[in-house]
Amino acid sequence: MQLLKVRKRSGQRVTYDRTKIFNAIAGANRDASTTDDKLSDDDIERVTDSVESELCDCEVVGVEEIQDRVEKALMAHGFFDVAKQFIVYRQRHSQRRAAQKKLVDTYRDIFFADSVNVDLKRDNANINTDASMGIMLKLGAESSKYFVDNYVLPEEFARADKDNWIHIHDKDFSLITFNCCQIDLLKLFRGGFSTGHGFLREPNSIRSYASLACIAIQSNQNDMFGGQSINAFDYAMSEGVRKSFRRALRDEVKRACDFCDVTATGEIDFDACTYSEGDNPAAVESLSKVVGDEKLAAKIYRSACADVVEETHQAMEALIHNFNTLHSRAGAQVPFSSINYGMDTSAEGRLVIREVLNAIDAGLGNGETPIFPISVFQLKSGVNYNVDDPNYDLFRQACKVSAKRLFPNFVNIDAPYNLQYYKPGDYNSCVATMGCRTRVMSNVNGREESGSRGNFAFVTINLPKLALEVKGDVDKFFALYDEYITLCHDYILFRLKTIEEKHVYNFPFLMGQGVWMDSEKLKPTDKIKDVLKHASYSIGFCGLAECLVALTGKHHGQSDEAQQLGLKIVKHLRERTDDYTRREKRNWTTFGTPAESTAGQFQRANRKVYGNIKGVTDRSYMTNSSHVPVYFPICAGEKIRIEAPYHAICNAGHIAYIEMDGDPTKNLSAFEALVRAMHDADMGYFSINHPVDRDPVCGYTGIIANECPHCHRKEVNTGTFHIKRLKPDAK
Repeated sequence: MQLLKVRKRSGQRVTYDRTKIFNAIAGANRDASTTDDKLSDDDIERVTDSVESELCDCEVVGVEEIQDRVEKALMAHGFFDVAKQFIVYRQRHSQRRAAQKKLVDTYRDIFFADSVNVDLKRDNANINTDASMGIMLKLGAESSKYFVDNYVLPEEFARADKDNWIHIHDKDFSLITFNCCQIDLLKLFRGGFSTGHGFLREPNSIRSYASLACIAIQSNQNDMFGGQSINAFDYAMSEGVRKSFRRALRDEVKRACDFCDVTATGEIDFDACTYSEGDNPAAVESLSKVVGDEKLAAKIYRSACADVVEETHQAMEALIHNFNTLHSRAGAQVPFSSINYGMDTSAEGRLVIREVLNAIDAGLGNGETPIFPISVFQLKSGVNYNVDDPNYDLFRQACKVSAKRLFPNFVNIDAPYNLQYYKPGDYNSCVATMGCRTRVMSNVNGREESGSRGNFAFVTINLPKLALEVKGDVDKFFALYDEYITLCHDYILFRLKTIEEKHVYNFPFLMGQGVWMDSEKLKPTDKIKDVLKHASYSIGFCGLAECLVALTGKHHGQSDEAQQLGLKIVKHLRERTDDYTRREKRNWTTFGTPAESTAGQFQRANRKVYGNIKGVTDRSYMTNSSHVPVYFPICAGEKIRIEAPYHAICNAGHIAYIEMDGDPTKNLSAFEALVRAMHDADMGYFSINHPVDRDPVCGYTGIIANECPHCHRKEVNTGTFHIKRLKPDAK
């Protein structure tokens, strides 16, 4: 045996070592089912001898051949249970080697492949994976996924995810943190806050409010993996406008008194002298008592108003630019940010809304459409929806800007499932959204508010795969569906067990600065378990349309029978999550998953297993959540009628898109009519999609006819500009 060489899987040849066979059998022996099945050391020696005796005439033998002989020897000696455990051991290590190879290949792609041709490097649009810090982030993410898959996840969860029955979102963060948060800036800014590298005093101007809003989003993103949202942006920023106006008024009084050689008498009554969009006789009268002249007081007041309008304009412009350029996570990721506004009817709040819309309208430096923040206009009858509402003009402006820039989207406070929480004057009672659609509002464990709360995590079920697996049998579909709903629920609780044991000091901004509900009551060394009860826990679905085709031959846009089954499928998930909520006192919710990358991944996996099936697997992507397929010809009204009922069911989040052809800025009445149609159908969150042109040379994004309005370049060869859809969730 001294001359025997063993050929490893890498091709390397090493000297034969008997102890490796003994140890491999001993390892399988430790996993034997019962004590009676376990082997003694003498038994293991006998099996090892049997294997050796068959190798004595060999000069070179492969590792796999040795393992085959071990299996046969165990069974020849009647040690069937240990043989079974040895086979499982081989399979497990084979899978681990395959995963390691995949990880190495992934590393090679990240390091060396052309980024333009590698989807892997663009699976998160917020991260620049060509940059050095982006590469490091991606390497860390892939390593974390490998570790979780192979050393953390129980087999049932890992297998379901690998085989694409479900998709575990943000698996790389599953041992570290949780998803997203609605940041209540009014609460955060009161008294100032710390970013961990220094204390920032309470801001005293609209410029500071806007700057610190960006810092708050950036800091919170470093504590979480998902999107960050400001739930009442206009209410928060209006406080900054009030402070700026007071300063502007003091400065204008001093400037006027110095210029006119007048001595001010008494203090300015700031309760009487507030910012106004028009004339404010009460403010002028109050100021005249300070400067002794009514005409001078009127000029001072108008100048102060003009000053604060200009400052707010500059602040909102800076905010939009900052959100698209500042980075978090080692300088490699632009925060996925969202702002919600439209409800503040004060003069200061209206100014903020108007100027943030102006900033979005103007675009970035070269006129590019700003992707961040995701801008959401909150619609409410009595506030901005009707012609005689105080903010109706701002709703009209929002339509105009969205027709040009794709944003803002619209959230419907009047939808019954949103209206039930609304309390006039309470900004935290207004439903707001995060990112593409995440909604957090109900709370079985405390205050039902949008601010200071977020989603813990979500898992998505591959509905078409279930339908294909049962070959169209609806009863079997629901039985299989129940299995995977249960599995998703159990996985999220498994994930929760790790995160809830973490401490406040693990989340220095989110918990340490009291951003999360009730976290201000905790000490740095306290665990966060008690405050995670305010989060939502979501089970989502993808591909309802393709699922219905697999079950009935038609999707819900083609058949009322399919529509009724579609509603039954989604309601079933909602019934299950509601039941979990009642039994566990945890906020379980149903999610119409925003899953473009998942939709592609699921589709490729389904096609590989079940083949190319018309209407089910024959396209690059399955349809997101409960949407009618984007390729299906349907009028806007019918699409709204079909999709609207799903919004009431999906309490974790939902969205509807309506496509408009041509340039909607030329027909704002039609644009507003579509928004109204979606609102009146009780859709909860919606947007109007339309083509946006992009000049590939200068980067300008907007409507381009024959000539780029920024660089005045014309496409000589093709006569057309590159069309780019800026809303990634539109598929």
